Amino acid sequence: MVGDLALHQPLHLWPQAGQFNQQAEKPPGQEPPRTLSLNHVENMEDFQKAHAQFIKLSLDRRGDQARGLLLACAIREWGSLDYARAVFWEIDDPDTFHFNIMIRAHVDHCEPDSALLFYQEMMEQEVRSNKYTFPFVLKACALLRDLRRGMQLHGHVVKLGLASDVFIQNSVINLYGKCLEVELSSKAFEHMGSSRTAASWSALLAAYSGVKRWSDCLRVFVAMTREKLRPDESSMVTALSSCSNLGLLDHGRSLHCFLLRNFNMLNTIVDTSLVDMYIKCGQPEKGMLIFDKMPNRNIWTYGAMISGLAFHGLGKGTFQLFYEMLKQGIQPDETICIGLLTACREAGMVAEALSFFDQMMSKYHIPPKVQHYSCMVDILGHAGRLTEAYDLILSMPTPPTPAVWRSLLGACKLNGDVQMAELAYTNLQQMNALNAGDCINLSNMLCKLQRWEEAAEIRKEIANRGLLQKPALSQVHVRGRTHFFASQERSDPGCKRCCIRWNGSSDLKGMKRTPRRWRSR
Repeated sequence: MVGDLALHQPLHLWPQAGQFNQQAEKPPGQEPPRTLSLNHVENMEDFQKAHAQFIKLSLDRRGDQARGLLLACAIREWGSLDYARAVFWEIDDPDTFHFNIMIRAHVDHCEPDSALLFYQEMMEQEVRSNKYTFPFVLKACALLRDLRRGMQLHGHVVKLGLASDVFIQNSVINLYGKCLEVELSSKAFEHMGSSRTAASWSALLAAYSGVKRWSDCLRVFVAMTREKLRPDESSMVTALSSCSNLGLLDHGRSLHCFLLRNFNMLNTIVDTSLVDMYIKCGQPEKGMLIFDKMPNRNIWTYGAMISGLAFHGLGKGTFQLFYEMLKQGIQPDETICIGLLTACREAGMVAEALSFFDQMMSKYHIPPKVQHYSCMVDILGHAGRLTEAYDLILSMPTPPTPAVWRSLLGACKLNGDVQMAELAYTNLQQMNALNAGDCINLSNMLCKLQRWEEAAEIRKEIANRGLLQKPALSQVHVRGRTHFFASQERSDPGCKRCCIRWNGSSDLKGMKRTPRRWRSR
């Protein structure tokens, strides 16, 4: 996002103090104030010395003289936001430029509430905002996910006749995307017409990504490339994430080739997205190869690898990677812990899971959250240790969520423990969190014990509560098209041929056709 161009200029390009009002009338018998330079200021100590000189010459209260002073203190890396606020409130008549600096500084320091308070103060003092004000104010609303105030600001933009500014339009798309109002983002994007930039496309991609509409992400990405715009790394990361979640390995490979052709060096975020894509698309070896060649790795890189190895049931490899991460001086976070517990669940490593769960607080100082408890209940339940799983639920520091009781119910179905299943079902019922799957699971267990009347009563709950069971879908990507199938579905025009080939593939040895001829049909 680009704000006031002047805000990005180095200090030596700024007019020095005393040069702003050269034509101003001088009081009789008084010399004009000396010109003070901030070129030598490189740290807070030097700045405080310069500030003392401004105060000594009574320049700190004059808006034209205090511009460079406020800019350096608020924007520079060594600056101080508290000090900048003190400088700002000493200015007699702050203008649009001063307010823009303060709004931008608070957004950059992740204090969006304070940025909006400065905008409110700006309105109360009747200081007119300009096209450099709104990108940062809209970004503040986006950080807060504050749709109401964001729409009000959008109205201010239109009222002031600034709706055609490209940077403001990009900020509007980003705002609605952060607030999960993707249709409004799309409308703002369409309204831009031919003035769209690569940043506009990237903002729309981020909006669709925020609501997990991965197919739309790829559609927008393809449309962007057709406009002869070169995608930036942010857009590439979104496209790779879409391929990861849709399982489109061929598309992901094409994006990888594009990156190799157009970028000399890939940053850590892009490399991590490539690792995640290959692992989720069923090629952990390729993901590991990219991981091994990465010059820099961070906690998200290790998180992608650990989650991927856990997904493929490689429990021992997951812990080996975890110990390597610790040697690099990277401490685990909650997501890493979930990945390790998931690896234990997939690999049946109960003892390792219990040991690591105890170490989360004692060694790594990470208090277990509901997700960690849910993983442990799943691990113990699948190992047949239902009593321990139930005791763990009762020991939770916070009330158990429906997901925790549902994990216990699923484990009871696996082990055939109806009594414990009824207990989990009752808790879900009391929380008003039942779904159709919960009723079906308990009903099927009761049917196996020939407790027909109780099973029928459970089935009635589905109708009485209006519960709907969403069918699970499988997807197949063929010749650029993605086909979705539910169990026993026959609605797709190509379904009959797919079923014939699928049934026939189980006994290829007895067929007279050669494999090549079979594949060509």
